[in-house]
Amino acid sequence: MKNVVILAVVVVFIACQNKSEKNFDELEKMSWLVGEWENKMPDGILTETWTKANDSTFTGKTLFIRDKDTLHSEEIVLTQKGETLLYIPTVKGQNDNKPVEFKITESKIENEFAFENPKHDYPQKIVYKKVNETNLVTTISGKQQGKSSSESYPMKKK
Repeated sequence: MKNVVILAVVVVFIACQNKSEKNFDELEKMSWLVGEWENKMPDGILTETWTKANDSTFTGKTLFIRDKDTLHSEEIVLTQKGETLLYIPTVKGQNDNKPVEFKITESKIENEFAFENPKHDYPQKIVYKKVNETNLVTTISGKQQGKSSSESYPMKKK
C-alpha cells in the first residue's frame, strides 16, 4: 500500500510539473540581447535597453538623444507565442502610438534574428545580429517611397 501511495504522489507531481512548464526556447536564444546597448554618433546617442520581463517576454526601450532632446523613443515587446517570436514596437508619434507586430522569419543561427511585416510602411524588416559578446548590429530595411532602403546601427554593450 505504501508503494502505491508513493507512486501516486510521484505521478501527480510529474503531471502537475508538465502542465506548468512551457517551452520558451526560441526566446531564450535571444537572451544575449538583455542589457544596455549604445551607439555614439556625431548627431546623437542611440541607446537600446533590454530586460527579461518573464519567461515568455523581453521588453526593450530605444532612445535617440541629441544634446538633451529625445528625438526618437520606442517601447518594444519581444515575446514568444507558441513556437513564434514576435517583435512588437510602439514608436512615439507613429502609427497613432499603436504597436506594430513583426513575426520572426529567420533564425538560422542563434546569433541572427529577422522579423518582418510586409504590410508596414517602413521598415518591413528588422534584423538583430550578434557580432560578439559586446557588439551587435541592428538593421532596418524595406521599401520607402517606392525605393529600397536599409539602415544599420552598430551597438556596443555598456
